[in-house]
Amino acid sequence: MIPPALTSLKFWACVVSGLLMALAFPRPGLAELAWIGLLPLLLCGRERPFRSGFITGLVFFAVVLYWLNIVMTTYGGLHPLLSVAAYLMLVVYLALYWGATLWTAVRVGRRFNLSLIFLLPVSWIAFEFLRSFMLSGFPWATLGYTQHERLLLLQSADLFGVYGLSFLLVMANAVGFEILRSRKGDRKFPVLGTSILLLLLAAALGYGGMRLNSAEIEGSPLTVNLVQGNIDQGIKWNPEYQQHTIDTYRDLSLQASADRPADLTVWPESATPFYFQERSALSRQVSRVPQLIDGYLLFGSPAYEQVNQEYRYLNSAFLLSSEGEILGRSDKVHLVPFGEYVPLKTFLPFIDKLVVGIGDFSPGTVTTLSMNGVSVGVLVCFEGIFPELARDIVRQGSDLLVNITNDAWFGRSSAPYQHLAMTRFRAVENRIWIARAANTGISAFISPRGEILAATPIFKPAVASAQVRLGAGFSLYRSWGDVLPTACGVFILCCLVRLWRKPNAANSVYSSNPKMSLKGGSDSTGE
Repeated sequence: MIPPALTSLKFWACVVSGLLMALAFPRPGLAELAWIGLLPLLLCGRERPFRSGFITGLVFFAVVLYWLNIVMTTYGGLHPLLSVAAYLMLVVYLALYWGATLWTAVRVGRRFNLSLIFLLPVSWIAFEFLRSFMLSGFPWATLGYTQHERLLLLQSADLFGVYGLSFLLVMANAVGFEILRSRKGDRKFPVLGTSILLLLLAAALGYGGMRLNSAEIEGSPLTVNLVQGNIDQGIKWNPEYQQHTIDTYRDLSLQASADRPADLTVWPESATPFYFQERSALSRQVSRVPQLIDGYLLFGSPAYEQVNQEYRYLNSAFLLSSEGEILGRSDKVHLVPFGEYVPLKTFLPFIDKLVVGIGDFSPGTVTTLSMNGVSVGVLVCFEGIFPELARDIVRQGSDLLVNITNDAWFGRSSAPYQHLAMTRFRAVENRIWIARAANTGISAFISPRGEILAATPIFKPAVASAQVRLGAGFSLYRSWGDVLPTACGVFILCCLVRLWRKPNAANSVYSSNPKMSLKGGSDSTGE
């Protein structure tokens, strides 16, 4: 017998909302759906806001993050049942944020008589921001990323980051909800809310047009070659294929240099599947490459250091001079949970990390790499989805951001496209060029306007070349940081504290007139 809850209109409205919002992300990337995707949830989910938001979040994250099962089964070696269990645990955890978002908007709106048009986007941004650092942080699928191909809107990321676009999208859904309610005759048309939305949208589009028509960064030119080796993840850490890997990257680099000599050649994350710092025969072959191409070489390699008689393993990037000398090393500081280390390993001895090759990694030290007076900041793989990391590196004086990554373990899924979409925002937020080298793609150059140049196909050996400009342009976001989500978070926290101190105040007002229509747009009881 099917539970009645699964056959109710409200349940399926939540499912539809989750699907619509998921389809707005790559792929298929139907970005327009993000402007209306929450409407079914808002129309049917206000009686039980936490449960409704939670169900919508379950569907959304289950669809957007389906590729995690590819990672865990194909490359992590997990049994399919264990993979599905771990996947569902993460989806449930992430869906809690959506449930908390809608519950907060409904309850606080009722308690303080605030419009949902204002409160829903504020609550949404507060919980999106919380998700970005809670339990090490997982800001994948932040709503604003759906607009990565809308260059006019993308430009506003240098004001408030990706959260500014999330705010605008959620407000549009809230306004649409209030307009639909007004058509029933029991609500007035939301003139003020609609006017504010149109004003903000016009301002964002106008600002985008102004930035797109402004002059490019006038820094010194630098020619860069990106080398995509397309090394299969299944053999990447097999010692028998180490020579093949080095031969692949050397030959592609020589080919690229012959076609277009470059000042800097970039190989992806862990391009050398051995400890380059150990002066082995393979390391000497790598050191020979910059001499052959007569240019600098930046590449990813595992590294280690001894601290208090214990070894710490690092995921690093090395920069070599044209003579093959090591000019510097920068380490990854934000590691992938269960990918590069196992959280609470003492209490979870039965869980091993998913990426084979080396033991648990440790966070290292970010160092801008200097080549002939040019400072290069490096984001290693997963770090490209954290706005604050890119911002901090550019504030250290980087003239160019380089993102080295290995997306091979995503397989042929939508994840590489989602990953690239997020990296575009880092370029606009800091108004700086990004050179992105990926083992199996997508390798590309991203301009300070967010334009993608010379993108490579996935799962093919390839080389991408471009001339970038050094330096970073003006960015309010780089100066002020996450002031918008922080302010939203503080506001919501204050409201929740007051709600907790007087939990019955809203219920007493509401129960005196159950049909009372509040400005908050919620005539429901909440949970």
